[in-house]
Amino acid sequence: MASRYPTNTLTSSQARDNSALVETEKVKPGHAVISTFDLFSIGVGPSSSHTVGPMRAGKIFIADLQELQMLEKVRAFTLPQIRSNEPFWKVKTVKIVLYGSLAATGKGHHTPQAVLLGLEGSDPETIDTGTISSRYEAILANRTLHLGGTRRVTFDMDRDMLWRWDQVLKTHPNGMRFSCFGEEGELLATNEYYSVGGGFVRLTHTTVDENLFYKGVDKSAVHGARLHQTHNAAEGDHTPAQPAANDPGHPPYPFESGNSLLALTRKHNLTIAQIVHDNERYFGLSEADINDKLMRIWAVMDDCIRSGVSTAEKTLPGRLGLHRRAPMLYKRLMRGFYPGIATPDLQLIGSASTAPVGAIDAPESDTQSSSSGHGVDGRGEVSASGKMPRAPWVTGSFDHAILPMPPRKTMIPAVDFLSCYAIAVNEVNASGGRIVTSPTNGAAGVIPAVLKYVIEFISDDPEKSIKTFLLTAAAVGMLFKRGSTISAAEGGCQAEVGVACSMASAGFAACMGASPETVLQAAEIGIEHNLGLTCDPIDGLVQVPCIERNSLGAVKAVTAAQLSMASTGVYRVTLDEAIEAMRLTAADMSVKYKETSLSGLATTVKIPLTVPAC
Repeated sequence: MASRYPTNTLTSSQARDNSALVETEKVKPGHAVISTFDLFSIGVGPSSSHTVGPMRAGKIFIADLQELQMLEKVRAFTLPQIRSNEPFWKVKTVKIVLYGSLAATGKGHHTPQAVLLGLEGSDPETIDTGTISSRYEAILANRTLHLGGTRRVTFDMDRDMLWRWDQVLKTHPNGMRFSCFGEEGELLATNEYYSVGGGFVRLTHTTVDENLFYKGVDKSAVHGARLHQTHNAAEGDHTPAQPAANDPGHPPYPFESGNSLLALTRKHNLTIAQIVHDNERYFGLSEADINDKLMRIWAVMDDCIRSGVSTAEKTLPGRLGLHRRAPMLYKRLMRGFYPGIATPDLQLIGSASTAPVGAIDAPESDTQSSSSGHGVDGRGEVSASGKMPRAPWVTGSFDHAILPMPPRKTMIPAVDFLSCYAIAVNEVNASGGRIVTSPTNGAAGVIPAVLKYVIEFISDDPEKSIKTFLLTAAAVGMLFKRGSTISAAEGGCQAEVGVACSMASAGFAACMGASPETVLQAAEIGIEHNLGLTCDPIDGLVQVPCIERNSLGAVKAVTAAQLSMASTGVYRVTLDEAIEAMRLTAADMSVKYKETSLSGLATTVKIPLTVPAC
């Protein structure tokens, strides 16, 4: 055991009083540990629960049929009862029923596209995002569905996809039922799936934790440690890959709360990132695997920022016709960090992405203002073109005791860059682009924005910062997933942007060298001031208020971390208490504010009826 999972020990001079902390000496039922690479997974926008999860569910349904030779041999039973030696039948069509929140806001969240392409065998991580729209339109026009890429069946959208927003299945608000039928209309196979947030999928008959393998979809390709953890396996569960004789049956450092996590860091003299890293080794990953996966996650995040600030698209899809702001915001900042987006006299800082990117010119006025030999600095000097700048328009009366304030511009670098990065990511997400669920799509801009800021403005070792940030943030995300929820359909936006803010706060503090106690204090501040945040997207789109909310979440995350580091040990509320408060708040919150668009901004903001729905 010691050779497999090496640890450090505290010297006598380093020993601390752990009387207030209780470590998990034995595996407790329901510990929080899952894989970092389940919490951070690569997918597509605009929603992890309404797009990524349903696409995975569709692929799981078809993969199970294929594995059991069900596309040709099926009988009228549910999936767990089907055996591959049943008589021969042919699938003629499939029917899909969406329930609760999936039905209420599914159209704006691209749920139909996700489900149908999942049934055709596509995966959120590898699907070509540029083909989603055309493939979906082809399905509707031709009224055919290519199940698993091998079997063409008839599919009529109006007849075969039902929207039951008036009914919620008992397991989770994001429920869906897939059924396939034979030549005579007889039911051949059916199953229910639940998209429980962050891209995770649960089945009705599944008693093991949904975290284990339903992000991998292909259960046969998943490491055995993720299929048979002792805290998740229930009596009668099938465990195809049993642990080795020297395998403890659980990760080396299982934790169920912030309290137990802090105890582990103190006992073994490890940081939170080191605890999570060593737990990843238990899931069958080598040092190189962990490093490659973390850098891959960051590369997708970074490319998402770059894509958001460099796009030529002017508006986002949907009836709102929302204008993109990230390109404009980034150009106004003048000091870019991708080739070509900087003023000529400033040295460029390289992007973390290894892929070549196109140059983006700075705004014309900015280029002129930085030309040497021409003094233009916003104070009225002659510009490079030889013309005097136009005087600003002042609003207000000059014939008044309180004179109006003249317009002026200011720059607060941290706020401006954090906002720009977060908005860039969420605009890519809203347009259905490639995204990293962190921990969800609706809150996907917070963590990349804060990490990008750390890399560009603070860190002198970017790779080390990336690994420390993501592993630390993952630990906090695990605590929320176990103790409360990361699904807006269960807890409102506090479960998405609130959790992402908390995770980013912890990651930022860890990169600043804060102690584990201070890191968890930062996470607590991050969520405490997001409690009660509702999810009421206008027109069911992940745009308003979602995009701006990510910007504010990123700024709040840095503020929370700074506050925790400025007042180490001075706090009254623990992270565990804040997570429990969030759970209670979610339970008390009206369903109208849980990703259903039935109240709040979704009803007070009027959308012109003359604008056609997308």
